[in-house]
Amino acid sequence: MVRNMKQKLPLITTLCIVLAFSCPDVHAEPSHGIAMHGEPVHAPGFEHLSYANPDAPRGGNITHGIAGSFDSLNPLIVKGSAAYGVRAWVYESLMARAYDEPFSLYGLLAETIETPEDRSWVEFRLRPEARFSDGSPVRVEDVIFSLETLRDRGRPNHRLFYSKVSRIERPGPGRVRFFLEGGDREMPLILGLMPILSERHFRTHDFDAAGLVPPVGSGPYRVGEVDVGTRIVFERNKDYWGAHLGVNRGRYNFDSITYDYYRDDNAAFEAFKAGLIDVRTEGDAARWQGAYDFPAIVDGRVVQHVFEKQTPSGMYGMVFNTRRPVFADKRVRRALTLLFDFEWVNKNLLYGLYRRTNSYFDSSVLSSHGRAASARERELLAPFDDAVDDEILENGYTAPQSDGSGRNREHRREALALLESAGYRVEEGVVVNENDEPLSFEILIARVADERLALQYAEQLSRAGIEAQVRVVDSSQYQQRLQGFDYDMIFNSWYASLSLGNEQSLYWGSEAADAPGSRNYMGAREAGVDAMIAAILEARDRDSYISAARALDRVLLSGEYVIPLFHVPGQWVAAWSRIRWPEATSLYGYREDSWWIEE
Repeated sequence: MVRNMKQKLPLITTLCIVLAFSCPDVHAEPSHGIAMHGEPVHAPGFEHLSYANPDAPRGGNITHGIAGSFDSLNPLIVKGSAAYGVRAWVYESLMARAYDEPFSLYGLLAETIETPEDRSWVEFRLRPEARFSDGSPVRVEDVIFSLETLRDRGRPNHRLFYSKVSRIERPGPGRVRFFLEGGDREMPLILGLMPILSERHFRTHDFDAAGLVPPVGSGPYRVGEVDVGTRIVFERNKDYWGAHLGVNRGRYNFDSITYDYYRDDNAAFEAFKAGLIDVRTEGDAARWQGAYDFPAIVDGRVVQHVFEKQTPSGMYGMVFNTRRPVFADKRVRRALTLLFDFEWVNKNLLYGLYRRTNSYFDSSVLSSHGRAASARERELLAPFDDAVDDEILENGYTAPQSDGSGRNREHRREALALLESAGYRVEEGVVVNENDEPLSFEILIARVADERLALQYAEQLSRAGIEAQVRVVDSSQYQQRLQGFDYDMIFNSWYASLSLGNEQSLYWGSEAADAPGSRNYMGAREAGVDAMIAAILEARDRDSYISAARALDRVLLSGEYVIPLFHVPGQWVAAWSRIRWPEATSLYGYREDSWWIEE
């Protein structure tokens, strides 16, 4: 009998390979959570996340200040400028992210997740108690509708990610299974974070419209008061179905959350000083150092706090739009990078509080700065000989350093030599090309903080015979030009986590270079970048993942796509003292959804 069974196994195995979709994977079992690499930290039935206080009191309103405006309540489409907070407070996903781990998810709308070792498919089982804010149940039909709608009509990142689903099945009541293409091991987690829409709601409402119809979501808040472009208020859903879950306990403590919009950041700061805003995340060193001396600070009614975090710095820089002929030559971009004098700027404008950024993933294990490429990195980069500079391969990137005097003569000479090799020359103090056209470009900005830095950089360039025109536009026009890549140079920040994934394709993948609304603002089209992103997504162990991340870092830095600026290791936050937060901080810094009010 045993012998006969052994003889039949090869045939059974062959049939399962041919008809994989109809043969169960014995290695896949439903789980309460999933981690990108390894196993999730929190066990089934955990009480709360480490950075949430389950005993936090509930009630009150918190008011935030936003510089800009809005004309839409739909954050899932390119059209319009969506109000801040709709995605975070109104819409939920199948799984919830835990920010005390690099990248782990736990059941939210879905009670369990199931995926085989190769992650070629993923199955979710919905919680029967999950409800939308209109009281209707969250159904498998809603999940399928969400994927198909976002894939076909959503933002570029949704279109890119969800197009990797090749087939959808319904194995049983409350269960949905997605079959995946391309060997992307992050896709089960990406699908776990997909915002779930109400199919019933969109039977009578146009998803593509950037209108102001209050959305129907399953999250802890509903949209309340809306004053277009000026204010939006989110009110607690008293019938919220998920308050009892471990991922939510100690979170969503405010009865209402208000976002007031201001003409610019200076106006928002004045409103904060006057008590019209409860909390402010500060990004201006001069203001943090010198402007927080108003009476409420002195008497303790407002507190300043620096939250520590353990994540990469990300990249904040001046971005070259390489779609423009003026920036098509890497030597020109390198020359313009040399002419930015960070040491002078940090000493004279930033109170010496900032650190120069030398990596897209600075201050983390993913950074290539100060590290020679490992054998695994070299293996990944071998097919792309010209993608990485020799110095960056051996030592990582180091931004140009001056003596801080403001003269920067050595770098100016080096920059002019690079420009000469690219076909430019100096004629009567002006850098011109072979057609006697001056080297000039526009810096497009919308923030006051960026304007000061842009003007200083323009002054530094003028000493070398290069003209940079600083153009300030309102937030609506800026967003429109950003989505259409209609600019020469902009300031931008790319966030980075400890778990890089599909967002890297949206940031600098070739397919995103011409996709309106993508964040490939520099227009990068580099086969080496695409290959390193693929290696990140395919990594099955931590060492392979880190090697791929560092290799991507080296290719991006070698491309001279941005002038790396600076970062501060912590997060500067000022708040009126009635706003409280837990003692524990997540790996990613503060989480406002775990704060509360104590009068």
